[in-house]
Amino acid sequence: MTILGTFKANLTYLTINLLLISCAQNQQNKSADFTQVNVNSITIAFYNCENLFDINHEQGKEDRDFTPDGKYHYTQKIYEQKLHNIATVLQSMDNKKHQAPAIAGLAEIENDGVLKDLCNQPELAPMHYQHICHFGPDPRGINVGFIYNPSLFKLLKEETIPVVFSNGAHSRDILHIYGILDGDTVHVFINHWTSRRGDEEKSEIKRIAAARINKEAMDAITSTDKHARIIVMGDFNDNPNDQSILSTLDANHNIKEVEDTELFNPFAEIYKSGNGTEKYNNSWNLFDQIIITGSFLNSANGHLQYNSAEIYNPEFITETSKKHAPIPHRSFAGSRWINGYSDHFPVLITLTK
Repeated sequence: MTILGTFKANLTYLTINLLLISCAQNQQNKSADFTQVNVNSITIAFYNCENLFDINHEQGKEDRDFTPDGKYHYTQKIYEQKLHNIATVLQSMDNKKHQAPAIAGLAEIENDGVLKDLCNQPELAPMHYQHICHFGPDPRGINVGFIYNPSLFKLLKEETIPVVFSNGAHSRDILHIYGILDGDTVHVFINHWTSRRGDEEKSEIKRIAAARINKEAMDAITSTDKHARIIVMGDFNDNPNDQSILSTLDANHNIKEVEDTELFNPFAEIYKSGNGTEKYNNSWNLFDQIIITGSFLNSANGHLQYNSAEIYNPEFITETSKKHAPIPHRSFAGSRWINGYSDHFPVLITLTK
């Protein structure tokens, strides 16, 4: 499958601008008071928030189910509770420090206003999170987003990379973030690939195409910087052993075989052990992953180095019943609000110095 020439032009733009990093004025304002605090351990997370919508209909989007008169009777009270629930999960991730991650990628976010409301929740407000979410082509109006603690991460650049297939159809954009994480420059690619609903064979082609776009963008970076630190995360709707991840993205399972410019997938071994982030037909899938370049494995002293990876599934975000072993405690049972969190468990990695 061939990616349209429009992406190639965009990729050229990306390559040139890697050496000419400049922020838009609004991002300069966000980072104006930046004072970095060096720490010994950094937590990085990804979380599919399962339909984190506001209650308003967005013109041209299929989001009426998540309005007060819609299928889910999605009221302001439910919206506020959903925000509180997601914020509680993020805040609880770093148990040793009782603080949320330094940076986190999020999926199924409706818009930037929703992220603003999330960051203003009492659980997250003390970290003064900044947030990024771009309006994309998804017909339902869901996008990926990024939040960061400005005392640990300085934003240098943000952009969306379009995912366009050979037939001209669009999928959700990739969000590319470039910045300084605790003293080290890093690239972060945040993804939410085409789901498996309907014809799985046709949807697999789209996920492989999205993987190829990620790979080409990362190769453009490593071609000019052999030691670039790159993190690719997302809900890939594929497992670590599927073609899109293992072959197209070329995410290696063996930590001992990864060079600086290559990718290592720490969630491959977790998946082999039978664990996952979401359950379908009584089988675990590990669609949510954080994948890193080998430069995080071979770090010199004073630089961030990969330490650990895990599925974050504390008891309070799980549901157990006679019918089910522990599974993610989702927001709705059918169309009935059950005060849950998400139908996915989040994932996280830690980096240390």
